[in-house]
Amino acid sequence: MDFKEELKKLNIEASNDIMNKFDLYYNKLIEVNSYMNLTAITEKNDVYNKHFLDSLYVSKALDTTKKITLLDVGSGAGFPSIPLAIVNNNIDVCIIDALNKRINFLNDLVKYLGLNNVLAYHKRAEEFAKEKRESFDYVTARAVARLNVLSELCLPLVKVGGYFIAMKSNVDEELEEANNAIKKLGGSVEDILEFNLPDMAGKRQLILIKKISNTPSKYPREFKKIKEKPL
Repeated sequence: MDFKEELKKLNIEASNDIMNKFDLYYNKLIEVNSYMNLTAITEKNDVYNKHFLDSLYVSKALDTTKKITLLDVGSGAGFPSIPLAIVNNNIDVCIIDALNKRINFLNDLVKYLGLNNVLAYHKRAEEFAKEKRESFDYVTARAVARLNVLSELCLPLVKVGGYFIAMKSNVDEELEEANNAIKKLGGSVEDILEFNLPDMAGKRQLILIKKISNTPSKYPREFKKIKEKPL
């Protein structure tokens, strides 16, 4: 895979600074992964393809002609938020993750890369919703749970008029299961963007759920209840 060529296809400038930041990101990821479980994917081409490029496809769903806010829920090693922050200063990124050691890694990474448009917090989504309810233009989540569960965790954090973008590899069954939850939470599925990663690395889908009305105040519930009895 030619990463520079793939960036051009996404209308992303493959400047020396951007390419250098991705190299630094890869090196730091592999270094820390040697003692902390961040990713099972470690071969360089695979990381660039299945993590970096996969994350950057989200840019196709973002309006970055103006300053936007993006919250990444359960970011893990920083996907999709850190690659998006690297390529576009118009995106103010906020990351939350339930595991503090991952947040420590991300905060160290942000300093290491010299990014000034990223903040990372050790928070659960249902707790964060009490502080930042309906505050973000976009909320992303990358295959961290089934869509009905993800919707209750993420949609309450999206501004009315904004979008929850769920990153999946095959969402058909989950989408039918999640329709009730999406409607109750004030969302509506607007589009599903499909793409294939290079080198036959698999199909991916971006489910664009528009926030069309306020989420009822009783949502999100405690995570235990969400998990036990999804909407």
